Amino acid sequence: MSAITLTSSDGVDISVERTTAERSVLIKNMLEDLGDSGEAIPIPNVNEAVLKKVIECDDDDNRRKTTDIDEWDQKFMQVDQEMLFEIILAANYLDIKALLDVGCKTVANMIKGKSPEEIRKTFNIQNDFTPEEEDQIRRENEWAEDR
Repeated sequence: MSAITLTSSDGVDISVERTTAERSVLIKNMLEDLGDSGEAIPIPNVNEAVLKKVIECDDDDNRRKTTDIDEWDQKFMQVDQEMLFEIILAANYLDIKALLDVGCKTVANMIKGKSPEEIRKTFNIQNDFTPEEEDQIRRENEWAEDR
């Protein structure tokens, strides 16, 4: 197996097996364009900590065919909220569908069954709606409420 070098947004070079890096459609396409030049591949939208976490991700797509998150993925996604959202952004940028799915499922589980107020508290979101706007939104979306 051959290793390639990825350069994170903060300028850190990270050596990774080519097959691991090619889980990213973006990196796979870049490697095809560059050929075997041996040049480091710049990853300008992902910092070192997030890139290392993304590389660490297990690539067992068979586990990801369900809406449930298996034990390995749950442990992998036990990170602070900032890192979780950085992983989701990196997976989207790098075009790693399986990792993006796991990240989004993790967020979905965090908000499942919660009220809008609880969700705002969980993600530290400021409520900028007036009471009238909130009432209108609730009326327009009554169909989505659990009864």
